[in-house]
Order: sequence, then C-alpha cells, then structure tokens
Amino acid sequence: MTPPIPFKKTIVMLVFFSCAALAGAQALRPLKPLPPKKDARGFAAAASLAPGSPWQLLTNQPPVIDYTDCGPGNPILLTDGTVMLQDDGCQDWWKLTPDQFGSYVNGTWTQLASTPAGYSPLYHSSAVLPDGRVIIEGGEYNFLNPVWTNLGAIYDPQTDTWTMVNPPTGWSTIGDAQGVVLSNGTFMQANCCTIQTALLNLSNFTWTSTGSGKFDVNDEEGWTLLPNNKVLTVDAYVFQYDARGTNSEIYDPLTGSWSTAGSTIVQLWDSALHCGGKNHASFEVGPGVLRPDGTVFYTGANRCGAGHTAIYNSNTGVWTGGPDFPGSLDIADGPAALEPNGRVLMMTSPGIFSTLSTFFEWDGLTLTEVSPGAPHASADSSFYGNFLVLPTGQILFTDFFFVSVYNPAGTYNPAWAPTIQSAPTRVSAGGSYVISGYRFNGMSEGAAYGDDQQAATNYPLVRITNNRTGHVFYSRTHDHSSMAVASNDLVSTHFDVPSTQEHGPSSLVVVANGIPSAPVAVTVN
Repeated sequence: MTPPIPFKKTIVMLVFFSCAALAGAQALRPLKPLPPKKDARGFAAAASLAPGSPWQLLTNQPPVIDYTDCGPGNPILLTDGTVMLQDDGCQDWWKLTPDQFGSYVNGTWTQLASTPAGYSPLYHSSAVLPDGRVIIEGGEYNFLNPVWTNLGAIYDPQTDTWTMVNPPTGWSTIGDAQGVVLSNGTFMQANCCTIQTALLNLSNFTWTSTGSGKFDVNDEEGWTLLPNNKVLTVDAYVFQYDARGTNSEIYDPLTGSWSTAGSTIVQLWDSALHCGGKNHASFEVGPGVLRPDGTVFYTGANRCGAGHTAIYNSNTGVWTGGPDFPGSLDIADGPAALEPNGRVLMMTSPGIFSTLSTFFEWDGLTLTEVSPGAPHASADSSFYGNFLVLPTGQILFTDFFFVSVYNPAGTYNPAWAPTIQSAPTRVSAGGSYVISGYRFNGMSEGAAYGDDQQAATNYPLVRITNNRTGHVFYSRTHDHSSMAVASNDLVSTHFDVPSTQEHGPSSLVVVANGIPSAPVAVTVN
C-alpha cells in the first residue's frame, strides 16, 4: 500500500514553561511543541516523491497505535541489525526487520513491549549500551503533559522487556536532556535544568556524579564524542543569558570536569538578539556531527534570521566560522547525520519551530541544498525530524508522519572502513563467537540532534551473507571492548549467530556507521 499524506494538521502553539519551579532558577524558557495533530483518515491519501528523488518511502509504514497525537520517531539501531522505533510520545514501540536481502525499504514491522506503566516520554535521551540493551531517560513530556520527568528505563531486546531505572539521587528533572556513551562504554546522562551530570553503573543501576566546572545548565545543549575521548558541547546560556555569548565546553572523562573549548566565533544558540532579546529567545541549538577529518560541523538556531554554522577542529582545538544557511533557515532542534561518503546531511526550517523544511549537505567546503526534499517536507519543521545511519549506508528518516530513507551519492574512503584482524572461519547457527579488528566503532557517532533523541551508531554489527542464496543475516553483537570513535586501537566484540542462519559457505563483514569491512570467508555449520 502506498503510504498516505495526513489531512491538514492543527497548528501547535508555542507555550512557555518555567523551569524555575523545577530547578530553582529564575527564568522562563520555551517549551518545544507537541507532535503535529494529524487526522488518521490521512492514511488513505498518498505521499508524493519527485521523479529521481534520493528519498524512498518504506514500502510498509509502522502501524503505530496513536498516529493522530504521536507518530513515528526516535529510531534506534539495535545490534542485531533491526531498528527500534517509538510512537513518539506514546508508549508503543516497533521493530523494523530488513527483508531477506537486507533491504530496510522492504522490511516489516513487529510490535515490541511498551514502556512501563506511568512512563510515556517525548523528547528524551536514548542510547544503545555496549551490552546491546537500550536506555531512554527523562522526557520533556510524559503522556504528552509537560513535566520534565526524571523517569527512565532500559530495554532488553533478548527478552523484549523494560526495566525502570531510578534517577540519580536528588534529581527532580531529566527532561529533554542529552546523554552519551563514553569511549569506555559508560553511559553519561545530563539533568536538563541544572549543571548536574551522572555516570551509570550497569551492574547495579546506580549513578555517580560527574561534570564539575560546568559553565551553565545543560538545557538545550548537545554532546559530541570526540576522537580524543572527550565530549564537546556548545553553551546555550539558559539561565545565564548573554545576548552575544559564544562559549563552548569540553568534558574530560579522566578528570570528570568541564573546561572551556573557546569561542564558537559565531553564535550558535538563539538569543533573539536582533528581534526582541531575552524574552523572545528560544535558547535552541542545532546538532553537531564529527566528520572523518576530525572536524565537528556545528549548526545553529536563530529566530531573527539565518542560522549560523561553525567548525571545531578536534585536532587543534580551534573554532572557525562556517557558512550561514540561506534566507531565514536554521536548525532549532533537528537532525543531522554523517553519510558514509563523509558529508553531513541536515534538516533546516525557518525561524523557531516553523514549517517547510529544507535539507542540506556539508562536504567540508560547501553547503549544498538537497533537492527535492523528503516526503512531507513542505509541512515539516526541523524538530519533527530524526535521522539514523543504517548498515546499508542509507539514512533512515522519521518526521511523526512517515518513515523513509535517504540514499547518499558516492561512496566511502576505504581508510574509514572497519578492518577485521581475527575472525572464526567456521561458525554454527546459534553459536557465540569473538571477532576483533580496527575502526569497529566508525569515524563518528553517526547521527545527532539538537539535544534529545540521540541515535548514535558507533558500534560494530556483524553481517553474514549466504553465498548461494544471497540472503542476509545479522548476528547480535554485544560487550564491545570500546566505544571510541575514530580510534586506531584494536577492538573486539562478541557476536551471536542467529539460529535461523543458513548453512554453507558465506561472507562475513563488520559494519560501522553504514561502512562495511572487506569480507572474510566463513562456513556456517
């Protein structure tokens, strides 16, 4: 069935909510709007794609339970090659399984367990942990009510079950906060409305405080994992309003502290300096994506005009200004992703939370518009979007309405590909093995968003293709020895061959961020 175009959505009003009552700060900041209201009868219509478009709609759209109030979002790549997706803001979750030839466009959906009773978050942090489980924390909304919840849960794909996680001691909020899996595999979570951050001990679900020396609260800021194992953020000046502020910060996991990373040269957060000032500022920031050359391309929000961009060189620690987006386009929360070819794909829209989105690519020198845009782009705002880098090298895209993929042009530099050093030559269906090599975590986390809804894919997948049938199978990987990006260190991971794996001569590759290793021969018993 051809996926539909929804009927005209209702207009969502931008409201304001005081974090002061929650975090003890004396300020107001904007509340990001709910998903656009949609008429479920819209499924009877058809989404249009221009001829020759680089976008493809998935043949089967997820049968989410509440399309009207929620809609598909927050895609997460599991370590068995399937994609986990939320009915964003609602409790139901879905799994996309590629077809027998590895096609996600022709994949099928099955329903997963819903989040635990009392927890139905929207705009929250998310990460795939080194053991293969998934963590989600916080939520600006819970059951579509603005509460900046401190709830969280871990999903186990092996048992299809969720387990609630207690918040760090003393935290009354987590909200629309950022999280990241550090290079050593430890998950770090921010409290949106304070300067607090904490590290999770997965063995007992306890938290340890970290992150001393933070300049301002974590709200609206994103985190980017760097090749030196540190974490970069651009300050959004929430509760520290400085109309011309351009500070950035670095977190060092060895010291557990933040320090300045210097001026971003141009302002990346929305201060509304030229159109009303503090009372009109959204404090939003766009995503930042690490590229294979060690630079981070960072995007900005701007209520008053074109959004700025900046480039951080992680090798030298120096910022330079980048090109502005054309017209009034910017990214006030929104997605970006590293394509296998090294370009950064991003989604913009006018002003703060307005609609009619435009997509761009950054190749390190030039900002180029991607035309035509994704299905439904004419009615999308940047914050509707989420990207996920698939093992095929395609970029999966959700926008509360549809699920589609973007097909990047070109190919990757072989120097960026994983390299297998040691792998078994014979495996058995249902068996578990160890594989090791280099660049198993890719050159980047892959995808990013302004602050919440992280979709990093810097972990190895194992794909085994039967030589006779061409059928594709993913082995579940787990317990990776490292999560460090752009690393030259030897990395190992465990992989569990599925019981359905076809027997006979086969080809095995390790995939990271859509880039496969050279194949090695393996016989499946």
